[in-house]
Order: sequence, then structure tokens, then C-alpha cells
Amino acid sequence: MENKIYNKLNFHSHTFCIWKEVLFNEINNVIISYKSKSGSQYIFSSDGLYRISNHWGRVANCHWRLIPLDKFKSQKTIVGFANWTDFYSNNDNSKLFFIKVDFETNEVNFYHKLSLENQEKVVLRNAKETAKTIQTIKQVLTEDNWAKYLKYDDLDILRKKILNELVNSANSFLDIKKKYL
Repeated sequence: MENKIYNKLNFHSHTFCIWKEVLFNEINNVIISYKSKSGSQYIFSSDGLYRISNHWGRVANCHWRLIPLDKFKSQKTIVGFANWTDFYSNNDNSKLFFIKVDFETNEVNFYHKLSLENQEKVVLRNAKETAKTIQTIKQVLTEDNWAKYLKYDDLDILRKKILNELVNSANSFLDIKKKYL
């Protein structure tokens, strides 16, 4: 699958993008290029675009995630920047996404398959499967009751084994847990 070339005319139609928060002073004295019906403002440049908005995530038919400078608070207006090359084709039914878990920070995120580096081997899922798997991963990361009837010596080791299998296989959470009964 070759990546489509995105620009100011098509970035807003069925795309996946990871935006990086920037400080407001980066866009001081710059003229807004476009304002959407929902109130988001856009500034186009030759390299990419700035988005000034208080809503991120699912935006119309797009998946736009923001990497905040610090803890993101919903409904707070943020400036994000994305290069044109940061946009990827998005289709809810195609297996376009893979998941990564950061065990140091206990965070989970998803990425587009075209953003893969070094051809690492991953399991691809569609948008619905990705969301469901991420929900399960968050439960395993933050709760203990899922392990109530399982046999294990160290919950943290079990947690890591289960999460690695969830991320790196198409096995269901129930099937993975059955191995530890």
C-alpha cells in the first residue's frame, strides 16, 4: 500500500495523523488559512499545517491523535502541528493499525501501518478491533480483578505476558487467560 500525498485540499478526508502540540507563540502573527464549522482553525504551510482546536481523536471521518507537551485536558484549546507526510489513509474496515504498549509508563497507543520502521512484525487490526483491544489492555494495566481466578506467582509478570500476547497475536483475551487457569 503506497501512501497518498496529502495537502491542504485532502488532509481532512479519511486520514490518520499524529499531531505534535506546539506553543501558541509559534503561530503568533500568522494568518488563519481556514476555520471549520466546529471552530477548529488551520494554518497551511509548505511543510504541513497547524491546527488550533479543543477537540482531538475522532474528528469527522479522521483519527487525529495529539501528542501533548504535558497532560492533555479535553476542551482546552491546543495548537498542534503535523507535516504533510504525517497523514495516512484511513478506512475503518481495513486492517491499518497496530498497537504498542509502553510498560514503563503504562500507556497504550495505536499507529498506522505505514508508519512502521524497520519492517517490524506487528498484528494489524481495523479501527473497531483496535479500540476494543486497547480498552482490554487498559483494563489489564490498571485493574487486578481480571486475574482473580488465574494461577500466577507475580502479577506484573503475568500482566506483561498477557499484554504481549494480546498485542502480538489475534488471540482473544479470554483465550489468552484460559492458559493461566
